[in-house]
Amino acid sequence: MSTLRVVLCSCPASAQEALVEALLEERLVACVSCTDARSSYRWQGEVHHDDEVLLWMKTTAERVDELRERLVGLHPYEVPEVIVLAADAAASHAPYVAWVSEMTEPA
Repeated sequence: MSTLRVVLCSCPASAQEALVEALLEERLVACVSCTDARSSYRWQGEVHHDDEVLLWMKTTAERVDELRERLVGLHPYEVPEVIVLAADAAASHAPYVAWVSEMTEPA
């Protein structure tokens, strides 16, 4: 069974579509769920509060390194958030895990 990963990344709404399209087109992700988020953080000595989009990307462990590299390269932020979560593929819905694996196979 494939090793399922969920990758989280916040971005400005203006960058969402281009990021998602590139990652799907390059088969680095099988699916991206997008949710509106209000992020509060400290950056360069100041506290910021920004409206962003949180991307929930589904991929495999085998594609994570390439996904992270591409995401950082495309992202408009100097230090983009890229958090990789290991999902329990054995406890997940097997047909979905298989689909993620199939959709992220290099072309």
